[in-house]
Amino acid sequence: MSITNEIQRRILGLRDEKYAAFSAKLIPNIEPERIVGVRSPELKKLAAEYKNTDMSSFLAALPHRYIEESYIHAQLINRMKDFDECIAAVEQFLPFVDNWETCDALAPKALTKNRTELINRIKKWHKSGATYTIRFGTGCLMRFFLGADFDVKYAEMAAKLRSDEYYVNMMTAWYFATALAKNYDEVLPFIELRKLDDWTHNKAIQKATESYRITAEQKAYLRTLKA
Repeated sequence: MSITNEIQRRILGLRDEKYAAFSAKLIPNIEPERIVGVRSPELKKLAAEYKNTDMSSFLAALPHRYIEESYIHAQLINRMKDFDECIAAVEQFLPFVDNWETCDALAPKALTKNRTELINRIKKWHKSGATYTIRFGTGCLMRFFLGADFDVKYAEMAAKLRSDEYYVNMMTAWYFATALAKNYDEVLPFIELRKLDDWTHNKAIQKATESYRITAEQKAYLRTLKA
């Protein structure tokens, strides 16, 4: 039995029909038959069992049949320690990422070992025209370039994005809401000067005002800035 078939068998053994139906509503662009219905903690545990196994054949078996396989794929990449190995695996995988859950599960810390190269890749991903590749790029800005690692030029990268795709714009809003929580003074001008499209602008404010990391005074001011 191939490692891919083994993983499929184990995923199917964890099937939860009710959770599959629930997940299908949250990920409406994926065919229901591709959703087995396995919760993320169980998938992370399953991925961890293969930490000492050669998974190259599984990582190359793209596209995967089930989104749970893709989730495990993301977890395997997240465990990589070497930058070059990790970025190569990310680039191989991104064209096959077709939903927000898989996209957001992909968060390899090894990418921060070469921040200059990562920023160059994010610029490329933002120009890709692929919904979840763009979303992943902005997700990297949010995860790895806020707080002490923030630079206003990174926020400019996110602010320049324009898309008709909900999942791109939602991530941009999420980025700015998180950036307001971590770098309020530097990011506030992007909201005051309306550098985002109206929908993303308002969604960023909404998400920011729902955050416990933003003060009541800041929330009150942000509400006055709605488009």
